[in-house]
Amino acid sequence: MKKKIFIAAAVIISSTAEAQDSTKLLNEVVVTAAKFPIKSTATGKVVTIITKDQLEKSGAKDLAQILNEQTGVTINGANSNLGKDKSIYLRGARPEHTLILIDGVPVYDPSGIGSNFDIRNIATANVERIEVLKGSQSTLYGSDAIAGVINIITNKSINKAIGLNGVVSAGSNNTFKGSVGISGKKNNIDYNIGYNITTTKGINEAVTAASKFDKDGYTQNGLQVNVGVQLTKKIRINPYVRFTNNKGDIDQGAFIDELDYAYTQKSTQAGFKSIMDIGKNKLNILYNYNTINRNYIDDSIKSQNGYDKYSKGKYSGSEHFAETYAIIDMVKNIKLTVGTDFRSSVSNQAYSSIGFYGPNNTKYSDDSLNQNQVGVYATANITPIKNFNIELGNRLNIHSEYGSHYVFNINPSYLIQEKVKLFANVSSGYRTPSLYQLFSEYGNPNLKPEAAVNLEAGFQYFSASKNFVTKTVIFNRAVKDVIAFYTNYTTFKSYYINRDKQKDYGVELEATYTGFKHTNIKLFYNYVNGNITTKTGAGKDTTYYNLLRRPKHNIGLNIGCQITKRLYASTSLSAFSKREDKYFDAATFVTVDVTLKNYALLNLYAHYSFLNNKLKLFADLQNLTNTNYVEVSGFNTLGININGGVRYNF
Repeated sequence: MKKKIFIAAAVIISSTAEAQDSTKLLNEVVVTAAKFPIKSTATGKVVTIITKDQLEKSGAKDLAQILNEQTGVTINGANSNLGKDKSIYLRGARPEHTLILIDGVPVYDPSGIGSNFDIRNIATANVERIEVLKGSQSTLYGSDAIAGVINIITNKSINKAIGLNGVVSAGSNNTFKGSVGISGKKNNIDYNIGYNITTTKGINEAVTAASKFDKDGYTQNGLQVNVGVQLTKKIRINPYVRFTNNKGDIDQGAFIDELDYAYTQKSTQAGFKSIMDIGKNKLNILYNYNTINRNYIDDSIKSQNGYDKYSKGKYSGSEHFAETYAIIDMVKNIKLTVGTDFRSSVSNQAYSSIGFYGPNNTKYSDDSLNQNQVGVYATANITPIKNFNIELGNRLNIHSEYGSHYVFNINPSYLIQEKVKLFANVSSGYRTPSLYQLFSEYGNPNLKPEAAVNLEAGFQYFSASKNFVTKTVIFNRAVKDVIAFYTNYTTFKSYYINRDKQKDYGVELEATYTGFKHTNIKLFYNYVNGNITTKTGAGKDTTYYNLLRRPKHNIGLNIGCQITKRLYASTSLSAFSKREDKYFDAATFVTVDVTLKNYALLNLYAHYSFLNNKLKLFADLQNLTNTNYVEVSGFNTLGININGGVRYNF
C-alpha cells in the first residue's frame, strides 16, 4: 500500500495541481501567521486557507469533514456518527497539541482531561474562513500550539443596510440541517446574527449484533451574534456572543451497545475585541469568557459494560482570557508585535455510579480545580532586503503551579523572482497540564509543561503562467516531558507524571492547477511517522510506533468544474493507508491491538444557481461507492450519504 500510494502521488503531482487561482495564491493575505494581515509570500509559515467559496461548495459537510480533507489534517471520527467525538490530529500530533482559535482568540475546555476545544460546537454555516497554521505557534498563541493552530473566522457583516442568508438541507439517516443569518450595516454600526439547527436519527454508534441495534441520534442548536461599532475614526469595538446546545445518544464503548446512554453539552463564548489606530500603529485589546457544561447519564436497567448499572457525570469549566497587543511599525522594513495575555481556568466535576463494585461518588470543585497563567511575548517581522523576510519571536509564560517557561521561533523565507519561495522554521512550543491532570484524584501538582521543538523546511513553486503551484514541506517535531498516566504496581496508586518523549516527522506535498478553462484541480499527499520513548517496568527505555488511528499515508484529490454559467460540479477522492489501533475488551478486561485496513472515499457535489447566484440548489453525495471502513475500532462509520438542499443569499 505504501509503495502504491507514494508512486501515485508522485505521478499525479508531476502533472496536476490545486483549486484556487494561482495569481490569487501569490497575493493571498493571511491574518493568523503574524496577528496582522500579511501576504502569504511574505511569511515562511505553512498556512492552508479554506475560503467561504470552498466552504459553500462543501455541501452538507460539517467542520470535521471539511478539515479532514486538508493537507496534513486527520480528524478521527469525521465520518462516524454525527454526534460522536472528533479528534484532531495535525501532522500526526495528539489532539491536545493543536490549538483552536475563534476569530483569533484561543478557546479551550477546562473540564476535559486534555482541555482541547470540541469543534462540534461550531457550525459550518457560521464560518467565513479557516486558516490552518502548521508548526509550533506558541510564541504568538501560547499553550497547546505545539503542532499548530486552526483559526476559525466567523461570518462578517455585509456593506448594506440588511441582508438575509441561509442554507437548508436534508438527507440520509433523517438528517436535517438549517441555518438563517441576517447581517447589515447602518452608519457606524454593523452586525451579523446567525442561528443554526442540526437533527439526525444517526446510525448505531458501536459495532454490535443486529439484535441490539439502535440508532444514536443527535441534535444541535446554535446562536451567534457579532456586532461592530466604529466609536471614532480610530477606535472600533466588536462585542460578540456564541452559544451551542448539543444533545446526543452514545454507546458504552467499542462493540458495546447502549439504549439509555445520553449526553448534553452547552458551550458559550462571550466577549469583545477592540482595535485602536495610533498613527501607523495599532493597539488591540480583547477579552473572552468561555464556559462548557457537559452531562452524561446512563440509566439502563441492565449493565452493558459489565460493571455499571447506573452512572451520571457532570463536568463544567469556565475560563477568562484577556489579551492586549500592539502592532508597531518601527521603520520601513521592521514591524513588531508586542503583547501580554492572561488566562484563568476553573472546573467543577462530579461523577456517581452504581454497579458491580457498589456505589461510587467522586466530586471536585473549583476550589481545587483552578489555575492561572500570564504570557508576555514579542515578535519582529523584518525585511532586510527585497523579498527576504524573517520573523524572530519570544514568549515567557508564567504559571501558577510550575513557574515559568520560555519559547522562541526563527522563521526566514525568500521569494525568488516571484517563482520560488524558500522557507524554514525553527520553533519551540509548550502545553500546560490540564486541571484534571494537576488536581484530580489522579492529579500531580508537580507536573511540568510538555515542551516541544519543531523543525520544518520547504519550498513553493509558482509557474510563469501563474496557473501551476506546488508546495513541498518536511517537518520534524520532538516533544519531551510528555504527560502519561502511570500506575505504581507496588502501591497500586495511579497518577499523571512527566515521563515520555515523542518524536514525529513527515512530508507534505501539494499541487494546484488552473490551466484548464473553468476547471480547477487540487492534489495533496501526506506522510507522517512517529514513535514514543518510555520507561518499562524494569526502568529501561523502550521505543515504539504510537500514532494510533493516524494513517502514515494520505492522498487527496479534488476536481471542480464550472460546467455552465449556472452549473458547478466537483468530485473528490481521499485515500488512507492502514492504521494501528487499540480497544478495551470489557468482557476480558484486556486491551486488544488491531490493524485497521486502508480505504478510499469518493464524493460528488453539484449545484445549480438562480437569480444571479443568490439562490443555489445543491446535491452532496459522500462515500459514493458505499465503502465499508473503520475510523475507530468497535465503532461504525457512515455508508453512502446523500444530502440535498438550497442555499440563499439576498
